[in-house]
Amino acid sequence: MTQKVDVLFIHPNASEKIYQGLGGELSAIEPPLWAGLLANGMRAKGYSVAILDSEAEGLTVDGTVQRASQYEPRLMVLVVYGQQPSASTQNMFGASLIGTALKEAFPERKTAMAGGHVSALPERTLREEKADFVIQGEGLSTLHGLLESDLSSSAALNKIPGLWYRESGRPVFTFRAELICQKDLPKELPGVAWDLLPMDKYRAHNWHCFGRVNERQPYASIYTSLGCPFQCSFCCINAPFGGSSFRYWEPEFMIHEFEILHDRYGVRNLKFTDEMFVLKEPHFLKLCDLLIERNYGFNIWAYARIDTVKPAYLEKLKKAGVNWLALGIESGSKYVRSGVTKGRFDQQDIYDTVKRIQDAGIHVIGNYIFGLPDDNYQTMQETLDMAVKLNCEMANFYSAMAYPGSKLYQIAVEKKWPLPENWLGYSQYAYECLPLRTETLSGGEVLGFRDHAWQTYFTNPGYLNLLEAKFGKETSDHIREVSKYSLKRKFAVPLPKEIIL
Repeated sequence: MTQKVDVLFIHPNASEKIYQGLGGELSAIEPPLWAGLLANGMRAKGYSVAILDSEAEGLTVDGTVQRASQYEPRLMVLVVYGQQPSASTQNMFGASLIGTALKEAFPERKTAMAGGHVSALPERTLREEKADFVIQGEGLSTLHGLLESDLSSSAALNKIPGLWYRESGRPVFTFRAELICQKDLPKELPGVAWDLLPMDKYRAHNWHCFGRVNERQPYASIYTSLGCPFQCSFCCINAPFGGSSFRYWEPEFMIHEFEILHDRYGVRNLKFTDEMFVLKEPHFLKLCDLLIERNYGFNIWAYARIDTVKPAYLEKLKKAGVNWLALGIESGSKYVRSGVTKGRFDQQDIYDTVKRIQDAGIHVIGNYIFGLPDDNYQTMQETLDMAVKLNCEMANFYSAMAYPGSKLYQIAVEKKWPLPENWLGYSQYAYECLPLRTETLSGGEVLGFRDHAWQTYFTNPGYLNLLEAKFGKETSDHIREVSKYSLKRKFAVPLPKEIIL
């Protein structure tokens, strides 16, 4: 017996291809927050909704279609979402396969695609995919308009904001949807539909649980704010919003979400998915106060910037359960950072900020990017040298990618630089990964250096000694085992001998 619903939200799965062997036990399994927010928003407007999380359920394309057959929806929506902006594009690979299979299995059902990637390339998505509709923007008003319509009349569709559809086979765009204003967030997006998600399936990153790497569940992630006021050239966060924006739910509203996660689902490991949590004092400091009062015992990690973390914040963040802060250091070269509009801080600011955070008992995730437009082997080596010297408790090494919606994508198109052949090539860990080239290096040379940097950092005796001193031998042994894994790459170019030496 099928379940009738107005809308079925589907989170696609292609983790085996995206992460290679890392997709088994090492990678995190994140709740599809944007699907959860949209589902709850539509439910608040009186519509019946369901969510199918193919990734968490470990479903193949055929398995997803079979599970979708258990529902009878008016509209199926593939939410091409990522826990960081870049992941939306890599998830397009699975979304495309599932969208095609759904249309073949249920040709009479209307389908839509939404999310960051499709908002960056809406017309191309409509031309290339089997979806009947593409939703550009945050999506709530567009979905509301679709469900209020008959899903077919051009006269009705043309009045819906943020909608792309076909008329006589040609793409048609209506008009841009307005952003949800801050005062309306609790009404329009009243939290996540946690009850529609398989909450027992989600799993924290291994490093998030250093010291107890076998206790990664239960886990959840959550937005306390939306958007970002910064405009770093390598980031596509603003693509769904049509420009830089920052809005947040009031702390008194958010604390109810934390109560649900703690009391109903027993969550301890928690990620603040906000692009920049440590930003607006009335937002994050008040939220910290409420978390301290309730003493949930959360193990939280969140994003910050070198130029937003003030010493006065650190004690309160730690008391609230923020045990990890991720910092976008990006490059060891100030010249390279300035070329992508990444902050006005200098080298000493980076070292001083990391030390202050660690002295406060908070661990640091240093995020680094190799292959920014002004990078060469020398500047990438400077970045690696800085990473080793900082010796953060965790480091993420990325290759610069021209993500649709970012300034780097515009640069790549204008200069006719090579881009990945398919959306899987935008995944940092995929076999097909092809980073953006620089003025002096090919994408394959960048990728070769990135993989070399990762191996250098995680086998460095100084780093392993730090892990053992802070988290115990079990954690350092765990990383020794992880570092034995080598990603297979299609385009990586071996490093020149002088770099290896």
